[in-house]
Amino acid sequence: MFSSWYARVPAIQEDLGLGPGALGVALLGAPLGLLAAQPVVGAVAARRGSRSVVAAAPVFLAAVVLPALATNAATLFGALLVVGAANGALDIAMNAQGFAVERAAGRRLFNSLHAAFSFGALTGALGGALAAEAGVDPLEHLAIVAAAAALAGAALVPGLFHDAGDPHAARIARPSRRLAALAAIAFCALLAEGAVFDWSGVYLTTEAAAAAGAAPLGLAAFSLCMGVGRLGGDAAAARAGSARTAAAGSLLAAGGLGLALATATVGWSIAGFAVMGLGLAAVFPLALRSAGFHGDAPAPGLAAVSTVGYAGFLLGPPLIGLAAELASLRAALVIVCGLCLVAAALASQIDDPAEPLN
Repeated sequence: MFSSWYARVPAIQEDLGLGPGALGVALLGAPLGLLAAQPVVGAVAARRGSRSVVAAAPVFLAAVVLPALATNAATLFGALLVVGAANGALDIAMNAQGFAVERAAGRRLFNSLHAAFSFGALTGALGGALAAEAGVDPLEHLAIVAAAAALAGAALVPGLFHDAGDPHAARIARPSRRLAALAAIAFCALLAEGAVFDWSGVYLTTEAAAAAGAAPLGLAAFSLCMGVGRLGGDAAAARAGSARTAAAGSLLAAGGLGLALATATVGWSIAGFAVMGLGLAAVFPLALRSAGFHGDAPAPGLAAVSTVGYAGFLLGPPLIGLAAELASLRAALVIVCGLCLVAAALASQIDDPAEPLN
């Protein structure tokens, strides 16, 4: 649903007559809403159980239609603020559900659930591209997708795990060195993901001289390999341990981006982004999973690490743009390689505890 909206950004921009600057300011609404909602929802999920928050999914589905009703940049910003807040609430609740289900099942599932997100993002983006090509109005397209998702959600909500909340659970996760390290890993990983989402197409166009049809292939290869990598992430972590898996993945991500930057040819750059997606696949889910063991309830730890991670996703693209303005895009993306190495260095803080960490 979220990627369906992003696929229609160009059409909505054209309908509203927004320039790049006005659109950029309006798009800040979604991440700001997400960052504001997640700590609050973490506390609610800890005290009342995540099922009660996931059941609010219809709010998110209705909210995603709002941007298509915007009349100017201000109303688009307001609509996206609601979208981001609803998405942030659902994100924490879904991760808490996944954590609870994994612990009840007694086997690793967390990475596979994040793989579903990656493939869902691909599906929504492809559906949005087809709708745009067919000239379907964004409002009609998003309303149809929301209705279909609502039907699916209505069928799935009864199967959610009944995790009991604790009315005495902490509202926020207690700070610790380990939690700070996990948050830093999430920051680095999601900043790297955000860099690919926003800048891979520009890099292929400006540095590798890719044709318009080839420019999106870097992101497509990245997303596909990330989804596939997440399917195998649980098995890899079970064999090698979460810390080694995250460290190896971070190093692989740095190497993949390094390949793209060193060659600056279309084929090798796309291959480099694919390797980067495979490497990053398990890093954020493993850090998030480890945070769920921090404290008496998983939701506050999940919220703390997720919020810092999404701050990286938010801050990364504009910081890379500023660095590219001062130097070059290739030089700016070298910074992302460095952050992947930082994540690898901190990966030893990701563990597989049998009991909650205090």
